[in-house]
Amino acid sequence: MTYSAAANRYESMPYRRVGRSGLKLPVISLGLWHNFGDDKRFDEQNAILRRAFDLGVTHFDLANNYGPPDGTAETNFGRHLAQDFKPYRDELVISSKAGHRMWPGPYGDGGSRKYLLSSLDQSLERMGLDYVDIFYSHRPDPDTPLEETMGALDQAVRSGRALYAGISSYSPEQTLEAARILKELGTPLLIHQPSYSMFNRWTEAGEPNLFQALEQAGAGSIAFSPLAQGLLTNRYLNGIPENSRATKGRFLSESSITEPILDRIRGLNDIATQRGQSLAQMAISWLLRDQKLGTPVTSALVGASSVKQLEDSLAAVDNLEFSAEEMAAIDAFAAEPGSNVQA
Repeated sequence: MTYSAAANRYESMPYRRVGRSGLKLPVISLGLWHNFGDDKRFDEQNAILRRAFDLGVTHFDLANNYGPPDGTAETNFGRHLAQDFKPYRDELVISSKAGHRMWPGPYGDGGSRKYLLSSLDQSLERMGLDYVDIFYSHRPDPDTPLEETMGALDQAVRSGRALYAGISSYSPEQTLEAARILKELGTPLLIHQPSYSMFNRWTEAGEPNLFQALEQAGAGSIAFSPLAQGLLTNRYLNGIPENSRATKGRFLSESSITEPILDRIRGLNDIATQRGQSLAQMAISWLLRDQKLGTPVTSALVGASSVKQLEDSLAAVDNLEFSAEEMAAIDAFAAEPGSNVQA
């Protein structure tokens, strides 16, 4: 059946300006890190993407190595674009990244100009696009001068292959230096994509901390892993279920989920229940809370394995307000600023 986007798609999703740029993002964006490779049925992917756009999600975030196997999330997304979203391209923000290992040999990893621009060309081909809206350096590369990495981002923008430049997982000091270099080149830093959640608060530590550095640079932020790899959901309230992400041990291990961690999860779940939210919804709302109470996050990047899970996450926008008492109660169970219980 031919897809026609919902006429009311912009009525419920709030949008925030990214730093000092003219670009706005939905406060919740959809990440295609999981569930869009060849291990997920195409029709199930399609249902998630259609529902996301119908509910006002205009930003879809990818990377060269998303899958599995590597690259297939972009290939599949390109098929969805051609089938359903081509008429809406100018209503979408599509991002990709390069920085992790993608192909064999010395030119398939890191932050070199050769790798980043070659990877961007491959990503555009996989997705059938002339440009991406945001192109990221996925991680800092200690073996490549930052001037070279930022120069590649600048070239990506100047060549028309990307509209904006972003970085991910850079420290506050690296962020300020990257922003300085890009400003001198004439391509401002748009956005930083850090891991950030109630259990992972490294971004709040230091002087300046990451958010202070971004404010100084005039850049925005989009937080990935807001649910701490699933810990901040109802999945672990009664221990570790079979076939959960923790049992697979790639980014979350069973040994790391101790009884004190489970107690924290249960305590946070009690607060969420009192707020009329699921734990996952509260975790997302906490990231997007009133900036007078915390840190300036432009958008939270969520994944979804089903339409139901997507809808549950997006419902977080219905309650973004926190009282001082709720913030204090959450802090009693959440990690301390600067800590990283789970990345």
